[in-house]
Amino acid sequence: MRKPIFVTGIGTGVGKTVAAAIITEALGADYWKPVQSGFEEGTDCNTVQTLISNHTSQFHPEVYKLALPASPHIAAREEAVVIDLNTIVTNKPETNNHLVIEGAGGLLVPINEKQFIADMILALNAQVILVSRNYLGSINHSLLTAEACTQRNIPVLGWLFNDQFMQYEEEIVGWTGIRTLGSIPLAANLDKAFVAEQAARIRPALLEVLL
Repeated sequence: MRKPIFVTGIGTGVGKTVAAAIITEALGADYWKPVQSGFEEGTDCNTVQTLISNHTSQFHPEVYKLALPASPHIAAREEAVVIDLNTIVTNKPETNNHLVIEGAGGLLVPINEKQFIADMILALNAQVILVSRNYLGSINHSLLTAEACTQRNIPVLGWLFNDQFMQYEEEIVGWTGIRTLGSIPLAANLDKAFVAEQAARIRPALLEVLL
């Protein structure tokens, strides 16, 4: 049974959805976002679907789909809902394919009053790809994220970097001891062609760590 691949980031707005689309395309994987907070401009699942070229990937429905674009526990509270981790685990899609799971924000984003995205990763028995966007301050955020994975015994497949800002990537890899799976350039046009091109670039590294 293949372990799910959980895409998490060093924070909000670091490019998890684009990274998840590229990983999904690279593996012809299924995609699932268990908790969606905010969907006025469409869901992350909708976005990924529009960026995928292959005809293998299946897109599985959210377990919790919340209107407010906020931390999941706050968005759920606004709708008098409590996000239940057991419900998420019970509704994990049944598939023989690779399953790419996209989280919300970073590892310590709360999903309810007691549990975090990190707890979801462990409950789903997933392995993680960490997404880091290069910006002033991203070294600190990246190292803290890697340390949190170590403390919680969360298995990490590698880093996927995106955007351009100085030369942080090799230093983050060196300090964390976590390999890089690739670097995504800033997209002039974020479309299927861009995602397919980047998927082809990272596929060999992905397949190597998934052996």
